[in-house]
Amino acid sequence: MLGAPALLLTSAASLAHPEPPTCQIEIVVLGAGQDAGAPQIGNYDDPGTELTPSSIGVVDRINGERYLFDATPQITAQLDALDRIEGQEGLALDGLFLTHAHIGHYLGLAFLGREAAGADGVRVFAMPRMAEFLRQNGPWEQLVRLGNIELHAMIAGEPTVLSDHLAVVPILVPHRDEYSETVGFILTTPETRALYVPDLDSWDEFEEISGTSLEQLIARVDYALIDATFWDDGELGNRDMSEIPHPRVAQVTERLAPLPANERAKVRFIHYNHTNPIREPMSEESRAVTDAGFGVARAGNRYCLAGEL
Repeated sequence: MLGAPALLLTSAASLAHPEPPTCQIEIVVLGAGQDAGAPQIGNYDDPGTELTPSSIGVVDRINGERYLFDATPQITAQLDALDRIEGQEGLALDGLFLTHAHIGHYLGLAFLGREAAGADGVRVFAMPRMAEFLRQNGPWEQLVRLGNIELHAMIAGEPTVLSDHLAVVPILVPHRDEYSETVGFILTTPETRALYVPDLDSWDEFEEISGTSLEQLIARVDYALIDATFWDDGELGNRDMSEIPHPRVAQVTERLAPLPANERAKVRFIHYNHTNPIREPMSEESRAVTDAGFGVARAGNRYCLAGEL
Protein backbone atom coordinates (compact mmCIF):
# COMPACT_ATOMS: atom_id res chain seq x y z
CA MET A 1 0.00 0.00 0.00
CA LEU A 2 0.95 3.58 -0.48
CA GLY A 3 1.49 6.00 2.37
CA ALA A 4 -0.87 8.77 3.41
CA PRO A 5 -2.96 10.21 0.54
CA ALA A 6 -1.37 13.30 -0.95
CA LEU A 7 -3.58 16.35 -0.90
CA LEU A 8 -2.90 17.85 -4.29
CA LEU A 9 -5.62 20.46 -4.61
CA THR A 10 -7.48 22.12 -1.78
CA SER A 11 -10.39 24.24 -2.94
CA ALA A 12 -13.15 24.66 -5.49
CA ALA A 13 -11.15 27.50 -6.99
CA SER A 14 -8.52 24.93 -7.92
CA LEU A 15 -11.01 23.35 -10.30
CA ALA A 16 -11.06 26.55 -12.33
CA HIS A 17 -7.25 26.78 -12.34
CA PRO A 18 -6.10 23.16 -12.11
CA GLU A 19 -2.55 21.98 -11.75
CA PRO A 20 -1.06 19.91 -14.60
CA PRO A 21 -1.71 16.14 -14.61
CA THR A 22 0.28 14.36 -11.94
CA CYS A 23 -0.34 10.67 -12.68
CA GLN A 24 -1.70 8.23 -15.22
CA ILE A 25 -4.90 7.35 -13.34
CA GLU A 26 -6.31 9.70 -10.74
CA ILE A 27 -9.42 10.58 -8.77
CA VAL A 28 -10.70 14.16 -8.91
CA VAL A 29 -13.18 15.25 -6.23
CA LEU A 30 -15.85 17.20 -8.12
CA GLY A 31 -18.12 17.84 -5.16
CA ALA A 32 -18.25 16.95 -1.47
CA GLY A 33 -21.64 18.18 -0.26
CA GLN A 34 -24.87 16.38 0.55
CA ASP A 35 -27.39 15.86 -2.27
CA ALA A 36 -28.79 19.41 -2.22
CA GLY A 37 -25.42 21.14 -1.90
CA ALA A 38 -25.29 24.64 -0.44
CA PRO A 39 -26.81 27.11 -0.41
CA GLN A 40 -29.96 25.03 -0.27
CA ILE A 41 -33.31 25.89 -1.80
CA GLY A 42 -35.10 28.54 0.23
CA ASN A 43 -31.87 29.63 1.90
CA TYR A 44 -29.96 31.39 -0.85
CA ASP A 45 -28.56 34.01 1.50
CA ASP A 46 -26.58 31.29 3.29
CA PRO A 47 -23.18 32.94 3.93
CA GLY A 48 -21.27 29.67 4.22
CA THR A 49 -18.91 28.02 1.78
CA GLU A 50 -20.69 26.92 -1.39
CA LEU A 51 -21.03 23.16 -1.79
CA THR A 52 -21.71 21.02 -4.84
CA PRO A 53 -23.13 17.52 -4.30
CA SER A 54 -20.69 14.66 -3.86
CA SER A 55 -19.19 13.23 -7.01
CA ILE A 56 -15.80 12.01 -8.13
CA GLY A 57 -14.26 11.73 -11.56
CA VAL A 58 -11.65 9.17 -12.54
CA VAL A 59 -9.24 10.11 -15.32
CA ASP A 60 -7.44 7.20 -17.04
CA ARG A 61 -4.66 8.73 -19.11
CA ILE A 62 -3.30 5.30 -20.06
CA ASN A 63 -6.40 4.59 -22.16
CA GLY A 64 -7.58 8.15 -22.75
CA GLU A 65 -10.80 7.57 -20.79
CA ARG A 66 -12.67 9.20 -17.95
CA TYR A 67 -15.50 8.11 -15.68
CA LEU A 68 -17.97 9.85 -13.41
CA PHE A 69 -19.21 8.46 -10.09
CA ASP A 70 -22.70 9.78 -9.32
CA ALA A 71 -24.67 12.07 -11.63
CA THR A 72 -25.54 15.07 -9.49
CA PRO A 73 -27.82 18.01 -10.33
CA GLN A 74 -24.55 19.95 -10.82
CA ILE A 75 -23.25 17.54 -13.50
CA THR A 76 -22.75 20.34 -16.04
CA ALA A 77 -20.36 22.33 -13.87
CA GLN A 78 -18.67 19.20 -12.57
CA LEU A 79 -17.91 17.83 -16.04
CA ASP A 80 -16.68 21.27 -17.03
CA ALA A 81 -14.27 21.15 -14.10
CA LEU A 82 -13.01 17.80 -15.37
CA ASP A 83 -12.67 19.30 -18.86
CA ARG A 84 -10.39 22.00 -17.49
CA ILE A 85 -8.02 19.44 -16.05
CA GLU A 86 -7.76 17.53 -19.30
CA GLY A 87 -8.16 20.43 -21.72
CA GLN A 88 -11.07 18.59 -23.35
CA GLU A 89 -14.26 19.84 -24.94
CA GLY A 90 -17.57 18.07 -25.39
CA LEU A 91 -19.07 15.32 -23.27
CA ALA A 92 -16.11 12.90 -23.52
CA LEU A 93 -17.57 10.56 -20.90
CA ASP A 94 -16.68 6.87 -21.10
CA GLY A 95 -18.91 5.68 -18.28
CA LEU A 96 -20.99 6.74 -15.32
CA PHE A 97 -21.37 4.76 -12.08
CA LEU A 98 -24.43 5.25 -9.87
CA THR A 99 -24.52 4.58 -6.13
CA HIS A 100 -28.32 4.85 -5.67
CA ALA A 101 -31.56 6.64 -6.52
CA HIS A 102 -31.52 9.70 -4.25
CA ILE A 103 -31.61 13.13 -5.81
CA GLY A 104 -27.96 14.10 -5.48
CA HIS A 105 -26.74 10.89 -7.06
CA TYR A 106 -28.72 10.35 -10.27
CA LEU A 107 -30.77 13.42 -11.28
CA GLY A 108 -27.88 14.59 -13.47
CA LEU A 109 -28.68 11.77 -15.90
CA ALA A 110 -31.45 13.99 -17.27
CA PHE A 111 -28.83 16.27 -18.81
CA LEU A 112 -27.71 13.44 -21.08
CA GLY A 113 -31.10 13.57 -22.82
CA ARG A 114 -32.40 15.30 -25.92
CA GLU A 115 -33.09 18.58 -24.08
CA ALA A 116 -29.38 18.95 -23.26
CA ALA A 117 -26.41 16.81 -24.37
CA GLY A 118 -28.35 14.46 -26.65
CA ALA A 119 -25.75 11.86 -25.70
CA ASP A 120 -25.17 8.71 -27.70
CA GLY A 121 -24.85 5.49 -25.72
CA VAL A 122 -23.14 6.71 -22.55
CA ARG A 123 -22.50 3.61 -20.49
CA VAL A 124 -24.29 3.80 -17.14
CA PHE A 125 -23.25 1.19 -14.60
CA ALA A 126 -25.93 0.46 -12.02
CA MET A 127 -27.11 -2.28 -9.70
CA PRO A 128 -30.08 -4.41 -10.92
CA ARG A 129 -32.85 -2.54 -9.05
CA MET A 130 -31.35 0.80 -10.02
CA ALA A 131 -31.15 -0.24 -13.68
CA GLU A 132 -34.74 -1.51 -13.65
CA PHE A 133 -35.93 1.71 -12.02
CA LEU A 134 -34.37 3.69 -14.88
CA ARG A 135 -35.89 1.40 -17.52
CA GLN A 136 -39.41 1.57 -16.08
CA ASN A 137 -39.82 5.20 -15.00
CA GLY A 138 -39.88 8.48 -16.86
CA PRO A 139 -38.04 10.56 -17.73
CA TRP A 140 -35.23 8.02 -17.35
CA GLU A 141 -36.79 5.37 -19.60
CA GLN A 142 -36.65 7.87 -22.48
CA LEU A 143 -32.88 8.07 -22.07
CA VAL A 144 -32.76 4.29 -22.50
CA ARG A 145 -35.29 4.17 -25.33
CA LEU A 146 -33.56 6.90 -27.35
CA GLY A 147 -30.14 5.41 -26.75
CA ASN A 148 -28.78 8.38 -24.80
CA ILE A 149 -27.59 5.92 -22.16
CA GLU A 150 -26.70 2.24 -22.28
CA LEU A 151 -27.38 0.42 -19.02
CA HIS A 152 -24.91 -2.11 -17.64
CA ALA A 153 -26.02 -4.04 -14.56
CA MET A 154 -23.40 -4.68 -11.90
CA ILE A 155 -23.19 -7.51 -9.37
CA ALA A 156 -22.28 -6.78 -5.76
CA GLY A 157 -18.74 -7.89 -5.03
CA GLU A 158 -17.95 -8.57 -8.69
CA PRO A 159 -15.46 -6.34 -10.51
CA THR A 160 -16.48 -4.31 -13.53
CA VAL A 161 -13.25 -4.41 -15.53
CA LEU A 162 -12.71 -1.22 -17.48
CA SER A 163 -9.18 -1.95 -18.68
CA ASP A 164 -6.05 -3.89 -17.78
CA HIS A 165 -5.33 -1.08 -15.34
CA LEU A 166 -8.70 -0.21 -13.77
CA ALA A 167 -11.63 -2.12 -12.25
CA VAL A 168 -14.58 -1.09 -10.09
CA VAL A 169 -16.20 -3.30 -7.44
CA PRO A 170 -19.64 -2.35 -6.02
CA ILE A 171 -20.27 -3.13 -2.35
CA LEU A 172 -23.78 -3.11 -0.89
CA VAL A 173 -24.32 -0.71 2.01
CA PRO A 174 -27.40 -0.18 4.22
CA HIS A 175 -29.40 2.92 3.36
CA ARG A 176 -32.96 4.06 2.60
CA ASP A 177 -33.61 1.98 -0.51
CA GLU A 178 -36.99 3.21 -1.70
CA TYR A 179 -36.18 2.89 -5.40
CA SER A 180 -32.88 1.06 -5.65
CA GLU A 181 -30.08 -0.65 -3.78
CA THR A 182 -27.30 1.51 -2.39
CA VAL A 183 -23.67 0.75 -3.05
CA GLY A 184 -20.25 2.16 -2.52
CA PHE A 185 -17.35 1.42 -4.83
CA ILE A 186 -13.82 0.12 -4.52
CA LEU A 187 -11.69 1.43 -7.39
CA THR A 188 -8.77 -0.85 -8.10
CA THR A 189 -5.56 -0.42 -10.08
CA PRO A 190 -2.45 -2.64 -9.95
CA GLU A 191 -0.92 -0.11 -7.54
CA THR A 192 -3.71 1.37 -5.46
CA ARG A 193 -7.26 0.94 -4.17
CA ALA A 194 -9.75 3.66 -3.28
CA LEU A 195 -13.08 3.42 -1.45
CA TYR A 196 -16.01 5.73 -2.24
CA VAL A 197 -19.04 5.44 0.10
CA PRO A 198 -20.89 8.76 0.13
CA ASP A 199 -24.12 7.48 1.70
CA LEU A 200 -25.02 4.82 4.26
CA ASP A 201 -27.04 4.46 7.44
CA SER A 202 -24.60 2.78 9.82
CA TRP A 203 -21.16 1.21 9.81
CA ASP A 204 -22.33 -1.24 12.49
CA GLU A 205 -25.20 -2.34 10.26
CA PHE A 206 -22.80 -2.61 7.34
CA GLU A 207 -20.65 -4.96 9.43
CA GLU A 208 -23.68 -7.08 10.34
CA ILE A 209 -24.63 -7.41 6.68
CA SER A 210 -21.19 -7.85 5.15
CA GLY A 211 -19.11 -9.38 7.93
CA THR A 212 -16.54 -6.62 7.35
CA SER A 213 -15.89 -3.79 9.78
CA LEU A 214 -15.11 -0.21 8.80
CA GLU A 215 -11.59 -0.74 10.14
CA GLN A 216 -11.11 -3.83 7.96
CA LEU A 217 -12.45 -1.98 4.95
CA ILE A 218 -10.00 0.89 5.46
CA ALA A 219 -7.16 -1.63 5.80
CA ARG A 220 -7.92 -2.94 2.30
CA VAL A 221 -7.58 0.41 0.54
CA ASP A 222 -5.21 3.34 0.20
CA TYR A 223 -7.86 6.09 0.14
CA ALA A 224 -11.25 5.99 1.90
CA LEU A 225 -13.82 8.65 1.01
CA ILE A 226 -16.68 7.99 3.43
CA ASP A 227 -20.05 9.42 4.48
CA ALA A 228 -19.87 12.58 6.61
CA THR A 229 -23.44 13.83 6.26
CA PHE A 230 -23.69 15.05 9.87
CA TRP A 231 -21.17 16.08 12.48
CA ASP A 232 -23.24 14.99 15.49
CA ASP A 233 -26.76 14.68 16.91
CA GLY A 234 -28.73 17.89 17.40
CA GLU A 235 -27.46 19.42 14.18
CA LEU A 236 -30.93 19.85 12.66
CA GLY A 237 -32.60 21.74 15.49
CA ASN A 238 -35.97 20.24 16.37
CA ARG A 239 -35.86 17.41 13.81
CA ASP A 240 -35.55 13.88 15.13
CA MET A 241 -32.15 12.86 13.78
CA SER A 242 -32.71 9.21 14.70
CA GLU A 243 -34.84 9.17 11.55
CA ILE A 244 -31.77 10.16 9.50
CA PRO A 245 -29.28 7.46 10.54
CA HIS A 246 -26.05 8.51 8.91
CA PRO A 247 -22.78 7.91 10.79
CA ARG A 248 -21.83 11.04 12.73
CA VAL A 249 -18.34 12.33 11.97
CA ALA A 250 -17.61 12.98 15.65
CA GLN A 251 -18.41 9.36 16.48
CA VAL A 252 -16.52 7.88 13.52
CA THR A 253 -13.34 9.79 14.37
CA GLU A 254 -13.64 8.62 17.97
CA ARG A 255 -14.13 5.05 16.82
CA LEU A 256 -11.13 5.16 14.48
CA ALA A 257 -8.84 7.04 16.88
CA PRO A 258 -7.02 3.84 18.00
CA LEU A 259 -5.91 3.10 14.41
CA PRO A 260 -2.27 3.74 13.48
CA ALA A 261 -1.56 7.13 11.94
CA ASN A 262 -1.06 5.70 8.46
CA GLU A 263 -4.55 4.11 8.58
CA ARG A 264 -6.26 7.26 9.85
CA ALA A 265 -4.55 9.26 7.10
CA LYS A 266 -6.42 7.27 4.46
CA VAL A 267 -9.81 8.65 5.55
CA ARG A 268 -11.38 11.62 3.78
CA PHE A 269 -14.87 12.63 4.91
CA ILE A 270 -17.27 13.46 2.07
CA HIS A 271 -21.01 14.14 1.47
CA TYR A 272 -21.43 16.64 4.31
CA ASN A 273 -24.69 18.47 4.85
CA HIS A 274 -24.89 22.27 4.73
CA THR A 275 -25.38 22.17 8.53
CA ASN A 276 -22.19 20.19 9.14
CA PRO A 277 -19.48 22.54 10.48
CA ILE A 278 -16.74 20.70 8.56
CA ARG A 279 -18.22 22.49 5.55
CA GLU A 280 -15.98 25.38 6.59
CA PRO A 281 -12.28 24.54 6.14
CA MET A 282 -11.23 26.76 9.06
CA SER A 283 -13.90 25.62 11.51
CA GLU A 284 -13.02 24.14 14.89
CA GLU A 285 -14.52 20.84 13.77
CA SER A 286 -12.47 20.72 10.55
CA ARG A 287 -9.33 21.38 12.58
CA ALA A 288 -10.34 18.63 15.03
CA VAL A 289 -10.64 16.18 12.13
CA THR A 290 -7.22 17.03 10.73
CA ASP A 291 -5.59 17.21 14.17
CA ALA A 292 -6.84 13.65 14.76
CA GLY A 293 -5.06 12.52 11.60
CA PHE A 294 -8.02 12.33 9.21
CA GLY A 295 -9.02 14.59 6.33
CA VAL A 296 -12.02 16.34 4.81
CA ALA A 297 -12.56 15.96 1.07
CA ARG A 298 -12.91 19.27 -0.77
CA ALA A 299 -13.86 19.93 -4.38
CA GLY A 300 -10.61 19.97 -6.30
CA ASN A 301 -8.74 17.33 -4.29
CA ARG A 302 -6.88 14.85 -6.49
CA TYR A 303 -5.59 11.42 -5.51
CA CYS A 304 -3.20 9.37 -7.62
CA LEU A 305 -4.24 5.78 -8.32
CA ALA A 306 -1.49 4.70 -10.71
CA GLY A 307 1.72 5.81 -12.37
CA GLU A 308 2.87 9.12 -10.95
CA LEU A 309 4.25 11.32 -13.75
